[in-house]
Amino acid sequence: MIRFGIAGFGMHAVKRLMPGFAKAQRCRVSALSRRDLQRAKESAQQFEIEHAFASTAELCACPEVDAVFVSSPDGLHHDDVQEAIRHGKPVLCEKPMAMNPQEAREMVEAARAAEVLLGVAQVMRFEESVKFFRDQVAAGSIGRPLIARADFFAPMLTSARRWINDPRVATGGPLADLGVHCIDAVRFIVGQEVRSVSALAHYDSHWVVEASATAVLQFETGMLGTVSVSARTPYQTYLEVAGETGVLSSVNALNVEHTPTVELRRGFDVIERREVSNVQAYTAQVDAFAAAIEEGREFDIPGEEGLRNQLVLDAAFRSVKSGRVESVDSRFTQRM
Repeated sequence: MIRFGIAGFGMHAVKRLMPGFAKAQRCRVSALSRRDLQRAKESAQQFEIEHAFASTAELCACPEVDAVFVSSPDGLHHDDVQEAIRHGKPVLCEKPMAMNPQEAREMVEAARAAEVLLGVAQVMRFEESVKFFRDQVAAGSIGRPLIARADFFAPMLTSARRWINDPRVATGGPLADLGVHCIDAVRFIVGQEVRSVSALAHYDSHWVVEASATAVLQFETGMLGTVSVSARTPYQTYLEVAGETGVLSSVNALNVEHTPTVELRRGFDVIERREVSNVQAYTAQVDAFAAAIEEGREFDIPGEEGLRNQLVLDAAFRSVKSGRVESVDSRFTQRM
């Protein structure tokens, strides 16, 4: 049984991580940290967690912590991950992995040098809907993929994560927070890397960071993908991949609370329609990381995958500023 310490125990830990850990078979939470020690103790008491700390360093030093789940704001990921690595603790880091590619690369290199397991919590890869898409593409059910679309909308003005509008600690608005899920899901489904990005963003009076954005991704085979995100609409996700002979689609595909229906169509005919459940995604994620630790192998989503997503995000934000198509800087990964 792997004992996790959650660094940065905030709303995400309460809403998503703890329900996931509650059903896990190979791990549990033994410690947490929050900047306010009193609030840390209150959270620990609420969830019956043995140890509460006011810093990531104290959490990582705890002998009853076998692995660390970094769930702090984006701007703290780099230092929190490095702290876990210094203590020799396997570390699973929330997405987006860092504030920029340089930070992400430093995290990957530090973990590699210390021979410490580093994973990125791109939880959508553990959703049954995303797995269905990937399996169908791999089986050739839609022929060669040509176009992909991933949308993620949420009413984020009411979010308890106030830091998301602080550029000092947030990688971006919905383009980074939600868009990274879309980027990673499409990369995972089609098994291709993004080569260039063209992006536009809309800003309003409520936030400093972007309120909505759309990015056009060009993949290595020439396949195109669109990612659209917004922090100003009712909750909605959508996923579609169209190939030479068929189309895969699903409303609410990137959702862990409601049952999505996935469809495979050829022309106007529905070849297969299936209801799937994504409710176990967070449990599957932490159990998979625990299994990797126990079995001495790489996690399904290593730090390098987080770096690749970071490079696409970086190109998207550069495109928003320049108004041009921006290349994804592959030099970071070529030297790895």
